[in-house]
Amino acid sequence: MEKMKKKRILLKIGSNTLTKETNHISRGKIEDIGRQIAQLKDEYEFIIVSSGAIAAAKQFVKLEHNGQEITVKQALAAIGQPHLMRIFQENFRELGLFTSQCLLSYSDFEKEVSKENICNTISVLVANNFIPIINENDTVATDEIQFGDNDKLAALTASLLKVDLLIIATNTDGVYTKDSITNKDPKTIELVSSLSELQKEVSSEKSSLGTGGMQSKIEAATIARNAEIETWIVNGLKDNFIINAMGNQSAFTKII
Repeated sequence: MEKMKKKRILLKIGSNTLTKETNHISRGKIEDIGRQIAQLKDEYEFIIVSSGAIAAAKQFVKLEHNGQEITVKQALAAIGQPHLMRIFQENFRELGLFTSQCLLSYSDFEKEVSKENICNTISVLVANNFIPIINENDTVATDEIQFGDNDKLAALTASLLKVDLLIIATNTDGVYTKDSITNKDPKTIELVSSLSELQKEVSSEKSSLGTGGMQSKIEAATIARNAEIETWIVNGLKDNFIINAMGNQSAFTKII
């Protein structure tokens, strides 16, 4: 009997989700993510794009510096990345899940050879039940630190790997209508078919720890849509956020 082909999900987790809006990485949140993946692994294969290297480093060090802030952030990323991966590895291993690290740069998406290499490597990892955990190679690239908390990286990766669904975990119940934010009673826009209409509802505010904000999520959804991939913007701070979204038991934004 032919083995059922699993659906492929790219899960993007921002710094605010991973830290649960504190100043350090939440092991509980990483365990929550791992527990859901373990529950869904018979039907879905997961690829993770994770921010949080800088947040992980801030728990351990305060760097002296005489240079630009961006250089300090790159140094923090270099210190924090192994810690971040260790926390993923330890928590996932207890759930019977194996992890692997992939560091990418935007320039990798501009060359055919490197695009092919990314696809081939990730295919081998996924086929052997190793979950790829992708982050931008912050020590050589400044794009993510300056421009968008890995949202764009997640969308480019999702497109390249032809995933079935892009889930962006953030710290809100999806995208809220502008009026409801003004009235301090946030209402989620649940289904979006027009990105230009959605754009009108988005405020330009950025989140406290991340560098993204809703604008970069809309841009990511646009890249995904051009590759015919559906995007869900969900509240990653809540427990069981993937499974609850799948069962329509939570408010989130679905961009089709």
